Amino acid sequence: MPMKTFTFILFIAVINIQAQVSDFKHVNFTKADNLAKLYESESLKNVPLLTHNLTHSLKTDIEKFRAIYKWICANINGDHRLSQKILAKNKKLKNKTELSKEWQLSMLPKVFKKLRKQKRTMCTGYAYLLKYMSEIAGIKCKIIHGYARTATTNLNSFELINHSWNAVKINNKWYLCDPTWSSGYANESFQFIKDYNDGYFLTSPQLFSKNHFPLDETWLLNSNESSTSYLESPIIYNETFKHSTFPISPSKIALEIPTKQLSEFIFTSELEQSDSFDMVIEKGNLIKFISPKTSFNHKKKQVKLSYSLKNKGSYKLHVLFNNDIVSTYLISGK
Repeated sequence: MPMKTFTFILFIAVINIQAQVSDFKHVNFTKADNLAKLYESESLKNVPLLTHNLTHSLKTDIEKFRAIYKWICANINGDHRLSQKILAKNKKLKNKTELSKEWQLSMLPKVFKKLRKQKRTMCTGYAYLLKYMSEIAGIKCKIIHGYARTATTNLNSFELINHSWNAVKINNKWYLCDPTWSSGYANESFQFIKDYNDGYFLTSPQLFSKNHFPLDETWLLNSNESSTSYLESPIIYNETFKHSTFPISPSKIALEIPTKQLSEFIFTSELEQSDSFDMVIEKGNLIKFISPKTSFNHKKKQVKLSYSLKNKGSYKLHVLFNNDIVSTYLISGK
């Protein structure tokens, strides 16, 4: 299994819901994507000029936003050390609101200086740059702060505000996107690996809210997710969005399963790729692969995975698609 799969473990009921990018299925993004590539490696010394070069020949706001988004994702690298430093400090000052705000404000100039000179940043820098360039192009864009959920953070409760993303207004309608998670991931050596993920570009609110929960719940948009359902749901990952493979059932992360009982897990799947699914049990240092029985429902475009628990005890069960983790459950065998 690629190490990036377990990088997600360490760091960080849906059915046939399409990303909001489907509102623009009639738009050909080829020119916007090519412009982002044409100006690849341009510096951030003159952001207004860069924005002009990326957008002036495009006719619609959605094409302009696409060119800006693709350029940022292709040219800005994630900085894991900076991100961890800020998160650690925020955790330390969690109950000292004023001191926390003071420290964060003192860090902003350093974050933006590193972004401008080295094109390296963390989520706040990505979100800030997308907002800045979008507004230069005449497109309304906001930074949204809130909670990201992983197998180790914000698992059972809202422990730490740890992520920022964006809302953008196109044709008088708000859309959600995450340039940080679209751009790539940190490998086992904490090096940033560019790996564009289009699943976070104008994602449907119903899907977006499965691993983003905003401080201001207005920015759930039309998702009916609540803080309780968010924390009770299975964990999903960047690769879940990339493969469009979302858990449908069970709908909760914590499961009590009798030993030797056949358990079923159902996922969305656009194509019949049952043999691409695997399972992994993680218990302490034990990592065990399982090959579940699989079946594909053509009508519903769903895959059903079945397996029987052999032993009692508690562990994490990861569901994999093409060797990438797409969901995690907490199993208690009884």
